[in-house]
Amino acid sequence: MCKQAEENRLYGAICAAPAVTLLPWGLLKKKKSFIFVVFGFSLSRLIFSSLPFKITCHPAFFDKLPTFWAVKSNIQVSKGLTTSRGPATTYQFALSLAEQLFGKSVAKEVAELLLMRTDDDNAAKKEFNKVEWSVDHHTPSVLIPIAHGSEEIEVVTMVDILRRAKANVTVASVEKSLEVLASQGTKIVADILISDAQESAHDLIILPGGTAGAQRLSKSKVLKKLLKEQNSAGRIYGAVCSSLAILHKQGLLKDKRATAHPSVLDKLKDQAINGAKVVIDGKLITSEGLATVTVLALIIVSKLYGNGRARSVAEGLVFEYPKK
Repeated sequence: MCKQAEENRLYGAICAAPAVTLLPWGLLKKKKSFIFVVFGFSLSRLIFSSLPFKITCHPAFFDKLPTFWAVKSNIQVSKGLTTSRGPATTYQFALSLAEQLFGKSVAKEVAELLLMRTDDDNAAKKEFNKVEWSVDHHTPSVLIPIAHGSEEIEVVTMVDILRRAKANVTVASVEKSLEVLASQGTKIVADILISDAQESAHDLIILPGGTAGAQRLSKSKVLKKLLKEQNSAGRIYGAVCSSLAILHKQGLLKDKRATAHPSVLDKLKDQAINGAKVVIDGKLITSEGLATVTVLALIIVSKLYGNGRARSVAEGLVFEYPKK
């Protein structure tokens, strides 16, 4: 990292790292810049700027930064260094790096693929047939099935936020091994194989998206059985992004309202709800996917634990909890 900075290449840090790592390494010291000016036949060097880096970090570590360096912004780019508050500002952080590396047009294209809309008027959620998600005074149990090709953004975001809320989250592979290769090439190691998930009931089963992953999930006979039992028992289930097609194929969307990735939504016909990142209908929850999964996970926390727990988790994430 020090060599990266010395050679004036891009580098960055997020969350606690600017204060806890970069500062002790001396990577946030004042940097003098110079301008060379020709006076007659002589070349003179003048100090052009001696301003320090402007940086940001997670609010919990903000007091560790010198006050004249620290700025309260989600993203700060300063002299090749990009810092961010994190964890929920990670999308902005990554897009800032993408823009610096590849240009604005590429960053904009990626943002659109992630469903990170500018001037987004979509409501955080729309709820129909409202019921309480009672879990009988025990720690909520959540099952997240995964496969090769599952969307890692969705898997990791749901697992992270639900575990922060103290839910008992189990990741189950429908493959022959615990390790799966997610849609963008990230390796994820599941907790159990899907066959072992039959040994206990789960308060919530939620399917991540990813086109290839959803196709592989749909081929699992064990998962099909678990979803059918979940619905019959009146327990909570849901789908994200393209995996809504699995519920649709199994008849688990009958008389239900739902949302999904725009590429899937037109297949729902009258059941499709536009204008919401997340749709709840009774004990069914669905989401557009990708960057909207943070909202989805926090809404699940709210339904299971209440708004107080959801707001507390959102604060730790540096995420503005939706008011609606």
